[in-house]
Amino acid sequence: MAGRLIVISNRIPMGETVSGGLVVALHDALGCAGGIWIGAHPETGAGDDAVEELGTAPYRRLAFRLTEEEQANYYLGYANSVLWPLCHRRGDLVEMRSEYQAAYQAVNARVARIVARIARPDDLIWVHDYHFLPLATEMRALGLPNRIGFFLHIPFPALGDLSVLSQPERFADDLAHYNLIGLQTRGDVARCLEMFRADPRAEFMPDGSIKFRDRITSVRSFPIGIDTAGFAADAAQEAVNPFGRESPGRFIIGVDRLDYSKGLPNRFRGFARYLENRPEGVRPCLVQIAPPTRQQVRAYQDITRELEEIAGHVNGAFAELDWTPLRYIHRAVPRVELARLYRKASACLVTSYADGMNLVAKEFVAAQDPENPGVLLLSRFAGAAEDMTDALQINPYDVEDVAAAIGAALEMPLEERRKRHEACLEVVRKTDVTNWSTDFLRVLMTCTPSFDFPDFHAYRAAF
Repeated sequence: MAGRLIVISNRIPMGETVSGGLVVALHDALGCAGGIWIGAHPETGAGDDAVEELGTAPYRRLAFRLTEEEQANYYLGYANSVLWPLCHRRGDLVEMRSEYQAAYQAVNARVARIVARIARPDDLIWVHDYHFLPLATEMRALGLPNRIGFFLHIPFPALGDLSVLSQPERFADDLAHYNLIGLQTRGDVARCLEMFRADPRAEFMPDGSIKFRDRITSVRSFPIGIDTAGFAADAAQEAVNPFGRESPGRFIIGVDRLDYSKGLPNRFRGFARYLENRPEGVRPCLVQIAPPTRQQVRAYQDITRELEEIAGHVNGAFAELDWTPLRYIHRAVPRVELARLYRKASACLVTSYADGMNLVAKEFVAAQDPENPGVLLLSRFAGAAEDMTDALQINPYDVEDVAAAIGAALEMPLEERRKRHEACLEVVRKTDVTNWSTDFLRVLMTCTPSFDFPDFHAYRAAF
C-alpha cells in the first residue's frame, strides 16, 4: 500500500497496552502502513476542530473532544438511542429528537474537516461503525478523492425498519459515498442489497457493484474474529482458582455487555426452567458477567432492574446453604482472567436476539482444552451462528429451548464435544482478526474511485 491508512472510530486506544481483537488488528495494520487513528477522547472538552496527539509510535493517534451536549445528543442520543435499537430490530425503543440528529450531523462534519487537514491523495481511509454513517458524505463534500471504506460492526437494519428514521432515504445515500461497505455476515449483505434494490436511485452493475447516481460502491461480507492464538495462550496459563474457596463446581458462563440485544432476561429464565427439571443431585451454576454500559439511557436502566429482579427470584427459589445457582457479576473482568474462566466452564451461553458477530462465542471456543472442551450454546440470531453451525444452536426467544439445550450441553458425551469443538475452532481460525483486516484492506485497495473531484491541492488549500 503506497499511502497511509487512516482509521476513524468513535473509541481510540488511550494507553500503551494493546488488547482486544479489533484494537490488535488495527494496531498491526496501522503499524505496517505508518498510519493514523482518529477517535473521540473519553473526556469531554471544547468541541472544536482541534485534535490531541496521544502517541506516535508505531502510528499516530489523534483524539478530538466532544462537548457534554454532543456526548448526550450525538453519542447517547442519535447513535445509541436511534441507530443502535434500529439495527438491533428494536424500533419500539427508538427515541427520535431533532437535537439528536443535528448533533450527529455536526460531529460527523467536524470529523470530516479534521480528516481533510490530514489526508493525502493516496491514503486509504477506513471508517468504523454506526457513529459515522454520514462521514463519507461529509468528506466527499470537502473534495476528498480517497478510497474510503466503511465497516459496520453491528447488524444491518431491515428495510422496513429504516422507515423509523426521519429521512430514511439518506441512509442509502450516505452509504453509497463509500467505495466499500463491509458487513459482518452474508445475511447482512442480503439486507443491504435489498435496501439498494428498493431504491430507484440505485443500479446493479454486471460485476455485482452498485451504481448509485454517479457513484460506485461495493458490498461485501468480512466476518470479524479474534486474536485466536493470543487468546488461547491466555486461557492455558496456570493460575489460582478465581473462585477461591467458593468454587461453583460445574458452571455455565455468560459474558455480555448489559444490553437488551443480548437476551439476558430469557437466559436467566431458561436457566431457571432447566433447574426446575434437572436430574436429582445436579447443581450447576450460571456465572453471568455483564458490565454496565450506557447507563444514562432509559432502556438500559430498565433492563438492569429486570435482571436484578430475575436473579433474586432464581436464587431465592433454588439456592441452598452450600450452593448459589446464579452468580450475577455487574462489572467487567480482566481479559486474561476471563480467558481462564472460559476454559474452566462446562458450557457458554449466548442468547443474543440480534448480534453483528458475537466475539464471546469465538473467545470461548479458542479458550477450550481440545481434549476436554466445553459446549457452545449459540443463538441462531448471532452473526457467529452463520458459520459456526456445529455449535449447539438455540432459539433465545424460546425459554423451553434454552432449558433443553443447557441439559443437552451438560450431558453431552466427550466424543461429541470434541467433534463440535474441532469444527467450531476451524471457523475461528479462518476468521482470525488479522485475516479480517487484511481481507478488507485488500478489497478496498482494488476499488476504483468513481468520483470526479477538483484538484486535490486546491481543496487542501482551504484548510
